[in-house]
Parts: sequence; structure tokens; C-alpha cells
Amino acid sequence: MPDTDSNRWTHPAVILVATDLSDLERLMPFAFEQASETGARLVLLHVLSAGAAMSVDAVGMPYYDPAGAAEFAGKELESWCELGRKRGLHCDALVREGHAAQQIAAAVRQFKANRVLLGTRSRSKLGKLFIGSVAEQVLRSVNLPVMTVGPEAHLPADSGEQRVVLHATTLREASSPSAALACQIAGTQGAKLVLLHVLPPIDEMQRHGLPTGIDSTALYELRALAGRTGAHCCTSVEPHVVHGNPSIEILAEASARRAALIVLGATQRSAFENLTRDRTIYRVLAHARCPVLTLREAAVSPSESPAETLVMQR
Repeated sequence: MPDTDSNRWTHPAVILVATDLSDLERLMPFAFEQASETGARLVLLHVLSAGAAMSVDAVGMPYYDPAGAAEFAGKELESWCELGRKRGLHCDALVREGHAAQQIAAAVRQFKANRVLLGTRSRSKLGKLFIGSVAEQVLRSVNLPVMTVGPEAHLPADSGEQRVVLHATTLREASSPSAALACQIAGTQGAKLVLLHVLPPIDEMQRHGLPTGIDSTALYELRALAGRTGAHCCTSVEPHVVHGNPSIEILAEASARRAALIVLGATQRSAFENLTRDRTIYRVLAHARCPVLTLREAAVSPSESPAETLVMQR
């Protein structure tokens, strides 16, 4: 990851907060905290769709009222901007009409945003099989960190304990940029970085004749990754491997350690794979109790080892 990318991603000058208005109470505490830590300008964006601007006239007939909907959204965003300004933050409100993911990507380019913050909703099992969510489309359309705040996320309580940043990695070569970003964020927050790799269940690995647990090749590679990333940031780095279902283990580890942030590298996949695989990232985004920062990385190499193909894809 080039130093210029590293600096602007770790210390963003502009954070774009994309909201459907119903998630402002959840998003804004994180937005204010990040802007206070980094000095970033906040741009609050609501994208108005035609269906969201339906009103009813005097005789009960529905009609499209974009002006009224835009005015309402603008007032909602401006009220939060006023709160931000009282905290000494630079904050602007923006309402646009159109396709949400496209407008978010356009705003990223216009304002040269270095980070996107948006909310996610928990989906049914069937809903996870589709590519329709705004979060999924944004992850596939912008080349910068995207921080999602799920319905169960909350700011960590100030217990006096050292913060923890959890980076779940597949150990592919492409995971290095997200590991470096996680390390630098941990360093700026004085947090401990935990590098987590989830191996398949022990019986699966034994059937493939692969070493498990502390004897696994994965732990050796994870220690090497910890050494490479830790050399570039002043924070403690703990490599950790577990066996099981990736999404369950990532969420459990984050909960047990009271992680303040989960960092994931989002690998590009084909449309067919997106439609047919209930991916780890969906479950983590929907159920994490802290924000999840994702960074889109290079496509998966076809020359993966048998163990690698079992990890983070189930």
C-alpha cells in the first residue's frame, strides 16, 4: 500500500457519511468520534429515490413530491451538522436523487473522500443471496476504506482498558494492504492489533492431511505477517488462529475481546459467486457489535492452496 494511500486512509481529510436517515442515531456518534480524532471534514449524504418521495394529496391520491422529501432530508442532515459544528467539526449536508450506490461513488469523487461511513441492516438468509444492498454495491465500486455500522454496533465503553483492533485475514498476498491499514489505525489509537486467521474445522483439515492449530502453516505465516506489519506501526500485534466457521469465529473473537473495530479485506468476486455464496462478509457486517472497516483488494489468485480455498468463503 503506497504511503500516500496509507496516510490519507489512516488520517482522512474527508469522511463521507451515507445515510438513509433512519440510521443517523447509530452512525453519527462514530462519525463525530472519527472526525474529532483525525480532523476530517464530514459530508453527510442522503440519496433520495422516487419511492421515498411519495405523498398523498387532498383526495388521497399518491403523488411524487421530490421537493418536499429533499427539504425534509436536508433539515434532518443539517440538524446533525449543527451538532458537529458545536463540537468544532467541519460538517456539510448534501441531498441527491438517483441510484444510491452510484451517487455515493460520485460524491466520493467530487469531495475526494478518503473514507465512507454507512449503515447496514441485518438481512434474512434469503436476502443475503442477492447483490441488492447498498453496502455491497459500494464495497465493489470504491477503492478506499468503507466503514459500516451494523444494527448491533455501539461505541466502546471507556473502561480504561487498551482498545483492540481485530483484523481477520485469509493470508493471501492481497491481504497485506488491509493488514497494514489495520496496524496503522491501531497505532494511531494506541490499540492492540489482533491478526486473526480462521482455519476450517479440525476434522476437515485432517482429511486433507493438513497440520492444525499451533502446528499449522497458517500460524507460521500469520507470525510473519505480524512481523511485517508491526514493524511499520508502534503497537503490539498478536497473531491468533482458530478453527471453525469464519463469520462465527470472527464475531465471537471480536465480542470476547471487546474489539473497537474489525478490519476485513474485501476480495472482488464474480456476479455468479455473489449470487450463490452466503459470504462471510455479509454476516460480519450485519451482526458485528463494532464498526467494520473493509478495503477492496485484488481478485483471488486461481493458484490457492486447498486450505486457503476453505477459509473465509463459507
